Amino acid sequence: MVPDFQCEHPINNPKRTNRNKPPMKRLVLATAMVAAGVTALAQGSLDFTNFKSNAGINAPVFAQDGTTKLGAAYLGQLYAGPVGGALAPIGTATAFRNDGSGNPTGYIVAGKVLVPSVAEGAKASVVFKAWEAAGGATFEAAQSSGKLFGESAMLEITTGGDNLSPPAVPSPLTGLTSFSLIPEPSTLALGLLGAAALLLRRRS
Repeated sequence: MVPDFQCEHPINNPKRTNRNKPPMKRLVLATAMVAAGVTALAQGSLDFTNFKSNAGINAPVFAQDGTTKLGAAYLGQLYAGPVGGALAPIGTATAFRNDGSGNPTGYIVAGKVLVPSVAEGAKASVVFKAWEAAGGATFEAAQSSGKLFGESAMLEITTGGDNLSPPAVPSPLTGLTSFSLIPEPSTLALGLLGAAALLLRRRS
């Protein structure tokens, strides 16, 4: 008699076939973990502070008059992206510091922020943006609300990263210079028109 092996064939024994396949949930989880690891490795880092004496950075940010330093009533945030590419906000909006006496300093010392779109050790385009907190939680909200806002000149900075060889600390904002806030253009235009109307009225 010829032995009957038909029952051992995978096609005729689906339970046996399923035992040889890894569960789908494990495959999905493993894929997600690998993707997360690649994303984390791709993120260069910056040191978000505009006062760092050992890096030669001393760039306080001023109000509209160019002399009054910003304090806790103002927010700042870095915008960054690949050189030649679009810039996006990174990290979180941070309030400017007041000193121990409550006087505004014009400085933010926020520390390490990651640049998701720029790999460690690669160059990033970076802009420091600041605005009046009363205008909203974002730079764009302050622009549309007519409150004060401003931004630095664009910088090109090679990012740091823990996975570089040797590891590199978050890169300072080398080349950053002071800037002043300005009102939203339409607000400024209305102010100029009002001044002109007042001058004409006095002459008449």
